[in-house]
Amino acid sequence: MRVRGFTQDDAHVFCLPDQLQDEIIKVLNLTETILSRFGFTKYDIMLSTRPEKSVGSDEIWEAATNALEGSLKAKGWKYSVNEGDGAFYGPKIDLKIKDAIGRTWQCSTIQCDFNLPDRFGLEYVSAQGTREQPIMLHRAIFGSLERFFGILVENCAGDFPLWLAPVQMKLLPVTDAVHDYCRSVAREAAKMGLRVEVDRGSDRLAKQIRNAELQRVPIMAVVGVKEMETGKLAVRSRKQGDLGSFKVEELLSELSRCVSVAEEMTLVGEILQKENEET
Repeated sequence: MRVRGFTQDDAHVFCLPDQLQDEIIKVLNLTETILSRFGFTKYDIMLSTRPEKSVGSDEIWEAATNALEGSLKAKGWKYSVNEGDGAFYGPKIDLKIKDAIGRTWQCSTIQCDFNLPDRFGLEYVSAQGTREQPIMLHRAIFGSLERFFGILVENCAGDFPLWLAPVQMKLLPVTDAVHDYCRSVAREAAKMGLRVEVDRGSDRLAKQIRNAELQRVPIMAVVGVKEMETGKLAVRSRKQGDLGSFKVEELLSELSRCVSVAEEMTLVGEILQKENEET
């Protein structure tokens, strides 16, 4: 996880003191949504307080620390207090995500900053007509993009969820006669934003399936003359095995839906029931 490049997804929120806790909760909600989308739902959370050397008044430090702590309590998250480990410009919350084998990785952070608004001379006019200084929130969700994706690859051992997989479906032609049909299906999939490839090798079907599974492709579709003539695909899930035969339009539509909501495709329920009723 020692990267050669370091791209930080750092962003900043400027807010009034009485908006601070609400803005922190919004950032925590955003962080939770994004991390869970990548499969990380367990965290170690640290609240770091004022160090010996710091800037800002006692009142602003107390207000910022209370806002951070109040946000964590509002979320119902358990946390530990790291006394004196805050930045010199303000207290912070650090999230360490837990991977599949229980290792923790420091990624997300939310930091209050009183220093930069002062140095930049930032001001706003309060409701009482006085000029006041806003509070600045630093927020980084991934921390380092390069390092986060290293953690992600380790966490899922390269077996990415459907929405994130480099190749979401692989078409496995049984005979050369169906190659054009496979390519037309791949083109239709590309129009819908799906990543579909055609196996262009000359291996037997069992080897094609084996290769796709080793490449951790989530969905495979076996294509023979029968499938070409009926406009269908025989679908196989890497995790669930054979799923049945489905019309191309229905399959691509279901794939697109699952990708858009970041869930795995099962192709059960209404589509499967409909196919069985037609049969």
